[in-house]
Amino acid sequence: MTRDTPQAIAAKGRGARLLAACVPLCMASANALADSTDSNLGSGQGDFGGIGLMQTPTARMAPVGSMLVGWSRIAPYRRYNVFFQPTEWLEGGFRYSEIEDRLYGEAIAGDRNLLDKGFDMKLRLLEESRYLPELALGMRDMGGTTLFGAEYLVASKRWHDVDVSLGLGWGYLGHAADAGSPLGWLDNRFDARPDDSGGDQGGEFAVDALFRGSVAVFGGVEYQTPWDPLVMQLEYEGNDYSNEPAGGELEQDSRVNLGARLSLTEGLSLRGGWQRGNTAMMGLDYRIDLAGLSQVKRDSPPVAIDAEPRRDWQAVSNALANNAGIAVSRISRDGRDLTVSGEPTTYPSLLQSEERAGRILHAQAGADVERFRFRWESRGLALREDVHNRSALAAAAGSSEDEGDHRYGIYAHADLGDAESKNTRGETLYQTQLQGFSWNLAPRLDQNLGGPDGYLFRLMAVLNAEYRTDPNGWFSGALAGTVWDNLDDYDYIADSELPRVRTYIGDYLSETSLGIENLQYTRTGQPGDNWYAMGYGGLLEMMYAGVGGELLYRPFNSGWAVGADLNWVRQREFDQRFGLRDYDTWTGHFSAYVDTGVEDVRAKVSVGRYLAGDVGSTLDLSREFDSGVRIGAWGTWTDAGDDYGEGGFDKGLYLSIPFDALFTRSTRSRANIAWQPLTRDGGAKLGRRYELYDLTEERDLGSYWDDYEGSWN
Repeated sequence: MTRDTPQAIAAKGRGARLLAACVPLCMASANALADSTDSNLGSGQGDFGGIGLMQTPTARMAPVGSMLVGWSRIAPYRRYNVFFQPTEWLEGGFRYSEIEDRLYGEAIAGDRNLLDKGFDMKLRLLEESRYLPELALGMRDMGGTTLFGAEYLVASKRWHDVDVSLGLGWGYLGHAADAGSPLGWLDNRFDARPDDSGGDQGGEFAVDALFRGSVAVFGGVEYQTPWDPLVMQLEYEGNDYSNEPAGGELEQDSRVNLGARLSLTEGLSLRGGWQRGNTAMMGLDYRIDLAGLSQVKRDSPPVAIDAEPRRDWQAVSNALANNAGIAVSRISRDGRDLTVSGEPTTYPSLLQSEERAGRILHAQAGADVERFRFRWESRGLALREDVHNRSALAAAAGSSEDEGDHRYGIYAHADLGDAESKNTRGETLYQTQLQGFSWNLAPRLDQNLGGPDGYLFRLMAVLNAEYRTDPNGWFSGALAGTVWDNLDDYDYIADSELPRVRTYIGDYLSETSLGIENLQYTRTGQPGDNWYAMGYGGLLEMMYAGVGGELLYRPFNSGWAVGADLNWVRQREFDQRFGLRDYDTWTGHFSAYVDTGVEDVRAKVSVGRYLAGDVGSTLDLSREFDSGVRIGAWGTWTDAGDDYGEGGFDKGLYLSIPFDALFTRSTRSRANIAWQPLTRDGGAKLGRRYELYDLTEERDLGSYWDDYEGSWN
């Protein structure tokens, strides 16, 4: 749930001063650490978020897979930051800056402080070596109002207990104007920076201002004290505070800032400092290792390889469900092969399910069975088949010395044809139609920070229910009831020149305390090899009802897939019952999914028509770590142009966390969190509950072979 901000006010014109820069870069180190890798040097967050000193960035990066959360206050600014480290060479994130002495305005949000949003990015150009420093290029507040817009080139070098950084800054980092533009010899346009670099609307990339105008020198030193938790900082900043977005003028008595960072626990740090020669700063930072998230499991142990046979195949199916996490649709025998067809329900690793299931089948199968086949399905869609040599599996289960023979005896391949045709082969020993009713009740928190209405939240209890009519069809629904909220504070609705397809969000949230968020029927099918199809109809999401369909072509274990969806939808009434409003439209997209081969990054490109009738494309880049955590970012650009309003285009970050990394019991469930700075009508997609690419994720082997070592537990 997000909210709009008013059109940003352009930054005031500024004067430039030419100052001689003298940066203290040398500090003696009396106590070198025995192992420098244990030091906290270069790992702290700056006031603006991301790895840095205080007001200035460094060339340092956080460990891959880190999520950095921070808060800082130096009057008149409070800053709230969330940053990610998806690769070794890329840092990105967003920030909310609350300006305590500047208001949104009476017509928008009364006496509320202005809250400005900004996106940052830093790229490592050179990794530190024995003689060369770390080198990074970065942009601050590059897609927003650019009230704090800046670009920089910075180098960092470490000697024992000392980490030194030195850089050149443009924009907000270069207001001290120590020198003219070093790029002016390329083109005289680089000599001056536009006063209104954010454009007429916040959210537009300020391309015309990048690396333009005068520059200033900045830098600093961090010193690791003999007391490991404490790091001291000295900084020389490039801003002279002559051109601030604050409501009043800021005085600077010195460009030298002093600070300290104290590690309270692993990942949690308290910061303090004296900046501008006259103002105190405080900050609190936390780093979460998303790539290393894991939890020791207390699952029930796998059955013994020499267990007694069960009384019948119904009992075997129950054991496969309870101990191996397989919702069995069929067990069959074809010659020397015993085949289990079903859906994974518990373990993220299919190999772990297969090896648990192999123990159960070994105790049950006749002596002439040589292979166990596992045909994996999802919502009636046949995805693949994994085959295990029975004798090798049994030997590996009995002795770790035989695991190698078993590993080389496994093979996985495409499961050609649909599930129905596969299930007609061989003698059926057991079969179920996967029919039945299931439900769960869970809490959910919707929240918004960054709009004129301040912090808005809604704590809900969400009842999800499903009824499977057959393996390929099911009814699903979600009923959301408000337990506690402050939506009475919701007031501001931004202007829009497009059909209001999303900016009525506040009306949907505040109109009722109990609403039907979803009620639809969905059906899947397989038109041919590698082809998957899905149709659906009903109340598709909180704001729209309608019908639609999707088609996906996904070759087995391929790095790419293509698909298309087409939907006719009509806007729902605000009370989220069964009433419909007048607005209806066609929306749909052609999509391509590509594993780029660069740092495990997956790209999704969608081109099509959005809910407001605008046409454009969406680029989504994401990376999944070994922990199962996926982080990503998206941007949408359409032909809405100036009609889009503030923001110019849609963009956001998201985080998908597997509960398996948090709980002591294995699970395939996930939590999804998204940060979207604005809710606008342009670039708005239909919020479909199911997508074929997600339903067919097991077409990709992923970490199947890497999971072998931990699959016998």
